[in-house]
Amino acid sequence: MDTKEQTATNAGWTDLFAENNKYKAIALALGVLLHVTNIYIVATIMPSIVREIGGLAYYAWNTTIFVVASIIGSVVSARFLSASGPRKAYRWAILLFVAGAIISMAAPTMYVLLMARAVQGLGGGLLFALSYGMIRIIFESRLWAKAMALVSGMWGVGAFVGPFVGGIFAEYGNWRTAFAVILVIGILLLVFTEFILPAKHAAGAKTPVPVEKLLLLLLSALAVSVGSVMESLVYNLAGLLAALLLIVLLVRSERGSKVRLLPSDAYRLSSPLGMVYLVIVLLALVAAVEIFIPYFEQTIHGFTALEAGYLTVLVALGWSAASMAFSGVNSAAVMKLALIGALLMSAGLAGVAWLSGMAYSTYVLAGLCVSLLLIGAGIGLPWPHLVVRVFSLAPPNEIELTSTSITTVQLMAMTFGAALSGLIANAGGMTHPGGVAGAINAATWLYGCFIIPPAVAATMLLTKMDVKKTAVTAQEMAEIV
Repeated sequence: MDTKEQTATNAGWTDLFAENNKYKAIALALGVLLHVTNIYIVATIMPSIVREIGGLAYYAWNTTIFVVASIIGSVVSARFLSASGPRKAYRWAILLFVAGAIISMAAPTMYVLLMARAVQGLGGGLLFALSYGMIRIIFESRLWAKAMALVSGMWGVGAFVGPFVGGIFAEYGNWRTAFAVILVIGILLLVFTEFILPAKHAAGAKTPVPVEKLLLLLLSALAVSVGSVMESLVYNLAGLLAALLLIVLLVRSERGSKVRLLPSDAYRLSSPLGMVYLVIVLLALVAAVEIFIPYFEQTIHGFTALEAGYLTVLVALGWSAASMAFSGVNSAAVMKLALIGALLMSAGLAGVAWLSGMAYSTYVLAGLCVSLLLIGAGIGLPWPHLVVRVFSLAPPNEIELTSTSITTVQLMAMTFGAALSGLIANAGGMTHPGGVAGAINAATWLYGCFIIPPAVAATMLLTKMDVKKTAVTAQEMAEIV
């Protein structure tokens, strides 16, 4: 290890929070915290929103549109940062985010709320990506790892703060006030960062924006979403078919293109990199089911908004806990971890699907908690190792593209997961007949159908493995456990 690497390794939390560094670290961490808290606040208050302004058929659209806009924001963030500088770029990100909160707070109909979510998603995507991207600009290289850990840790904090804030306001019938809280925090963050972040930095090469590919991605997600609100199965299938065709066009446009969303081998499933990306997509798709947990549990089992919100958090908790607990496992076991994770997710989804039709009891509550933790743990178990695997397989000339592609792939999977979950829930009876019976049927279909992605991942991993070389020995299993 050279001196520079050793210094970076030895840098501690006291170094990150020394002198002016602490203010910069707090500014970036608060940016991510605001974005994440907003996600969980909205997930918690959505049942209250649809009860007041209607639009149950568009329930999943709130997440789909928000995440699509976030992808656009994250992709253009590098270009925006290069052109405007850290302070101005962060300022515009917060202003867009705050503008979305203002429109959401005053939204009289679901259509206005969806427009507000698009504005807020664009600002949130910028805020999220800039918070990570600025680490390399405003900190010394020896502090990068600690700053990254701090910013990433805000997901866990936001996962607990969001349902608490959203649940309190939803229970008192004041879901609009939840957006007012987001607005106030955003303004305070804006004032704080105006004095902390540097106005300029040494700009690198301008990053081109893949406008055509972003448009194809947007249209493909919207095709599924539009099909989901139609009562006819023909239109539902037509939306799926249109989305698949647009994805094919997206993949074809990536081949040989100089301006790409993903590395060159990402679309070849025969390549190791393509295999890892596919596993990431199949596992990340399932995370979208959590957006319906508050609605289903309030409707079926009579939970309060606060209680249902914290049931949603169990998925994030399982993800974070498993990621941290198994981060030290030998990276050579990444595919075995992915296989175990896929099986855990399948078991968790089967459990939630089964329990959704049962009357409330302490045992049902305990079973739901365990099942939701299993879903999150299944994603988190292999996640850090899959990310490291992607980096290790990246072509040398596409390292920077690969580093940004992880967020892009995760958000893309969440986008299509949200769109598909909306289609399945609506087709399963959430809107017609609606009520408790419709919610039970929709929940059973939704969780049952989403067993397919991790099951496909598990089957694919098993077929790719040589049984003699990849069987988990007693020693390896003990190491993993």
